[in-house]
Amino acid sequence: MWLCDNSPMLNLGRQIAKVCGRTTRRELLRAGGIAAAGLSLADLLRLEARGQNETPKKAKSVILLWLWGGPSHLDTFDMKPKAPVDYRGPYAPVPTRVPGIQICELFPLLASRADKYSILRSLHHTSNDHGIGGTIGLTGSDSGAISLSGQVLSGQVKATHGSVVSRVLGFSPEMPRFVTMGGTLHQGKKSITGEGAGPLGALYDPFRLDYDVQQGVKIPSLDLIDGNSASGLASREGLRKQMDSLTRDLESSPAAERLDKFYQQALSLLTAPNARRVFDLNEEPEKLRRAYGKFRFGQCCLMARRLVQSGVRFVQVNWSSHVEPIEDTGDGGWDMHDRNFQQMQDRHAWMLDQSLSALLDDLESHGLLDETVVIAMGEFGRTPKINGKAGRDHWNQCFSALVAGGGLQQGIVIGESDARGEHPASRPVTPADLFRTVLHQLGIGTTQLTTAGLPLQGEVIEELVG
Repeated sequence: MWLCDNSPMLNLGRQIAKVCGRTTRRELLRAGGIAAAGLSLADLLRLEARGQNETPKKAKSVILLWLWGGPSHLDTFDMKPKAPVDYRGPYAPVPTRVPGIQICELFPLLASRADKYSILRSLHHTSNDHGIGGTIGLTGSDSGAISLSGQVLSGQVKATHGSVVSRVLGFSPEMPRFVTMGGTLHQGKKSITGEGAGPLGALYDPFRLDYDVQQGVKIPSLDLIDGNSASGLASREGLRKQMDSLTRDLESSPAAERLDKFYQQALSLLTAPNARRVFDLNEEPEKLRRAYGKFRFGQCCLMARRLVQSGVRFVQVNWSSHVEPIEDTGDGGWDMHDRNFQQMQDRHAWMLDQSLSALLDDLESHGLLDETVVIAMGEFGRTPKINGKAGRDHWNQCFSALVAGGGLQQGIVIGESDARGEHPASRPVTPADLFRTVLHQLGIGTTQLTTAGLPLQGEVIEELVG
């Protein structure tokens, strides 16, 4: 990596670098990606000749509420009141605002807003391992995933969906394109492979924030390592002059553009008053903050609204940063192998109900819901049959997701599960299908993906786009 002498250092995600100035910009066509998609250059030119708007843009941003651990579909959005008692559990379905759609009684606020979202009840994929299932959910593929036992699946890990959006829509020096609220996702002590940019490189990794109920919003990736203040950094006019003197040498360096873009963004976020204000939740009315919930997940959802309002294109809010391989050892997210119903009633259900409902209302009041896709899902569901510890185990063969906003159809259910919620009975769909649909709403289609050298995965869920 090229560095400038005598410059302060910034911790910029996976890169620690001395900050320099700007270089010329380049966007190169990735021929390998075109070949991988089965397209020749002539094919690509024909696609481009039809115009870049092959997929009309209906949305600008995405908020993914990642319910790490895997919520039970039978205790949330796919109730089975006629199933045997050791399947259906203790909760009853309640009618929603949309006739014919019922959800769990623990979600009264969401029930009254069912006209603002749709439910997928036939999601499925190939693994009940958190690390593999999480990689599938966040990238559309199990390629390169790591299991709890340490097994690495064959193939190169794909870029997470937020990184794909960031790559296609382009880098923004004023505000990150892709932000994740929360720490790196872990299964036990193993980080999953599907949460980063993978082959796209560090420039498209998520910009990480977190929230602590005592400290407020934390920005760990913008620490000034050398103890320099933001104001001191902004006043260093010599930074630009130093870079000017190195331009000739850096011109051929593939790292030069990445380093310069990191510098621009870091400097903007550290020193621009408008950028710093985005991260200040104290600017929001106390009544609104209470509506979201004065707990970590609720305040992260509020921050997500502020971020998309400020131009961030993809925000991922992690309910938890880790799941545990054994039961009852701390914050295991939605991984409820024991005491599932107690934890749902005491904590998880009402928190999700409150925060997600507030997010939908808040986006709508700001005129942002129609242009923001909101997804609430985990890496899989949980076993329809209740285990001996009043819990449910991992179940990848059928699970649910809630999808709202972004010009998508609202107030409908897509797909159904069988009588016990074990398998899709109609219209099976995959996480890759869901996020291909999200890309469609963002105006990202075949041309944009192949031009960026990205694989084409999944099919658009036509019932959801209308």
